[in-house]
Amino acid sequence: MLQYSLMSLEVPKHRMVVWSSAIALFVIVGVWPLATRCLSLLPAPAPAGTHGPYTTNFSRAENPISEGGRWLNGQTDGLDWTDVRTTPGFAFGTEIGGNRPAPQRYDDSTALLKGTWGPNQTAQATVRSVKPNQDGKVWEEVELRLRSSISPHNCTGYEIMFRCSKIPKAYCNIARWEGPLGKFTMLKQTEGSEYGVKDGDVVKASMMGKILSVYINGVPVIQLSDDRFASGNPGIGYYLEGATGAIGDFGFSSFMATDR
Repeated sequence: MLQYSLMSLEVPKHRMVVWSSAIALFVIVGVWPLATRCLSLLPAPAPAGTHGPYTTNFSRAENPISEGGRWLNGQTDGLDWTDVRTTPGFAFGTEIGGNRPAPQRYDDSTALLKGTWGPNQTAQATVRSVKPNQDGKVWEEVELRLRSSISPHNCTGYEIMFRCSKIPKAYCNIARWEGPLGKFTMLKQTEGSEYGVKDGDVVKASMMGKILSVYINGVPVIQLSDDRFASGNPGIGYYLEGATGAIGDFGFSSFMATDR
């Protein structure tokens, strides 16, 4: 009796194991491919640093520049600086210029592209300069911005500035904006006619890792290393000193930025 009872108990247990294995096999063979196929249909996360390129010829008349809500501006968003405005084919500043004390005179017209940008950035623009000053008493300056940010009373990032003149006192300089109006660190200063720009020149700046490189018409003019800011956005800017009413005499006719 005992032996029979054990056999009668073992047989159903064996069958249970067989049926459990069959069910598991069905799930693996029938359901798993469907599940993995559904997972493959889900959108893949966007890789970091694929925002650009963004190109514009400033086709609209806007004050401040917006281009469909793609730009932040110095006064509109930063309060302490000035905005960039456009007419068809031309982007320029709104700073009053003149001869003002610091820090007020450093309210550069500034515009930065919105969105999340990768840290390896390139910005390029075509200069428009219709009345270049040659006596050295007026500073008309076009600017590229990299890894920059702007919010009320705070603007940070790298400014690459070019004087719109070919006189011996022309320059291409790099400054690092530290936040408050007028607080900046000059990282590199040059002087000479070869560093100034004229109408139609193409200026370019790129930052790859810690290395910031600057070009005029494809010719390298500056390279330095700095790691204070590891992120931010590209943009443009303008500065006027020594004259008023001349802000529309210089600017950019096209602009391109990328983080690819």
